Amino acid sequence: MQSTALTLSPLTPLLRPLNKNPNHRYGSLWNLSSLKPLVLLRSINGLSFQKASHLSSCSRFNARRINEPFLISDGRCDGFKVRATPVPGNVGDTNDSSGLATSMQLGAMFAIWYILNIYFNIFNKQVLKVYTFPATVTAFHFGCGTLMILIMWASNLYHRPKLTRSQLAVIIPLAIVHTLGNLLTNVSIGRVNVSFTHTIKAMEPFFTVLFSVLFLGEWPTFWIVFSLIPVVGGVALASFTEASFNWIGFCSAMASNVTNQSRNVLSKKFMVKNEETLDNINLFSIITIISFMLLVPAAILLEGVKFSPSYLQSAANQGLNIRELCIRSLLAGFCLHSYQQVSYMILQMVSPVTHSVGNCVKRVVVIIASVIFFQTPVSPINSLGTTLALTGVFLYSKAKQLKPKPKGGETLKVAE
Repeated sequence: MQSTALTLSPLTPLLRPLNKNPNHRYGSLWNLSSLKPLVLLRSINGLSFQKASHLSSCSRFNARRINEPFLISDGRCDGFKVRATPVPGNVGDTNDSSGLATSMQLGAMFAIWYILNIYFNIFNKQVLKVYTFPATVTAFHFGCGTLMILIMWASNLYHRPKLTRSQLAVIIPLAIVHTLGNLLTNVSIGRVNVSFTHTIKAMEPFFTVLFSVLFLGEWPTFWIVFSLIPVVGGVALASFTEASFNWIGFCSAMASNVTNQSRNVLSKKFMVKNEETLDNINLFSIITIISFMLLVPAAILLEGVKFSPSYLQSAANQGLNIRELCIRSLLAGFCLHSYQQVSYMILQMVSPVTHSVGNCVKRVVVIIASVIFFQTPVSPINSLGTTLALTGVFLYSKAKQLKPKPKGGETLKVAE
């Protein structure tokens, strides 16, 4: 593993020119001054209606809520009172313009999601190459997210949730596996190339199907099984030809797949009923805060206090640029929390299948961007394996459209 850190500019290296390999040159593909703070927008889930006892309207409302996969629902429904109003003559034009506006908004949100994800992976890899403490780095990311959440609630950018004990009983296990998934991903990124980590994480659909069979008794359709063949084959082919391959990086990325998908399955098995609705963004916010509280003592236990002034001064004496390390760590934490917030906002606007397809495309974009930025050597066979795996993920997303919707409740869909 190289010890040379990539820099924000050639004049501000993380490591002073005391490297073992000073001949490597890296160039930034993006102007970091263009990275603007992401404004957290208030999510509007729907319109306000007056209550009435119309069962047909109630059933349509239930169908809408079932398609929102990150909600803890109470299973109850109030009807809607429908009032007749005159229809203007240009209603078709109004619908067309509103549809165009919605499409443009979604396109902008997808672009922000992808760009922030690219920046996060670049900054995170730069930090982990010279500061090899993944638990401390992950805790710092959750700390940045917690601070942003508290500011969001305190400034009324988004309403604060009201939690019950039964909701917390479900959220805490989800936060535990969420913490493990992020930690294991950072362990992998610190050990192998970013592109290889994301290629391995393309195996997530395989574990989704496996855990659904084992714990939920849901058997996949033929087309879903068929789509998993290129996923498994592509990851295997890419692994055999990966220049940065090592078992710690490979196994930790696979373990992150296990934790992430077990989180999704557990959320479906133990979904809270008869409780006040908790929307996607607040649920993610609570999970982030709990993850931070869990990981800080775990990081100290595993790695010691590695972010104290005395340790940083000692590292600075050995050639580490502390200022640039802190800047990149802050930017990585900001990008991580911001792109996940945007991802959940997208989840509230589109179907889970559409989001899965978008997530597949995002993985392709991140792999290509990381290969270009870090000048990662890629062999033709490695490229074939990566392409095959990502194609399988795309086919899996499309095959899910052919699968009947489950009747047993909602599934927690975690955005990345």
